[in-house]
Amino acid sequence: MNRASRGGRLPAFDRDACERRNVVEQCFNKLRQWHDIATRYDKTTESYQAAIALATLLMRRDI
Repeated sequence: MNRASRGGRLPAFDRDACERRNVVEQCFNKLRQWHDIATRYDKTTESYQAAIALATLLMRRDI
């Protein structure tokens, strides 16, 4: 339990860490839009990883 919940001083806020965390969360949210990845239809680990790689490359192209 951090000190802020007990009425103490707030923990330090790291803006850079927060921004990086936000980018990762947005990436996962975009990956969830790919139905095959979200439901894990691929039977092998290799094809699942390839689908994620393809989806991230296509998302990167849209930026």
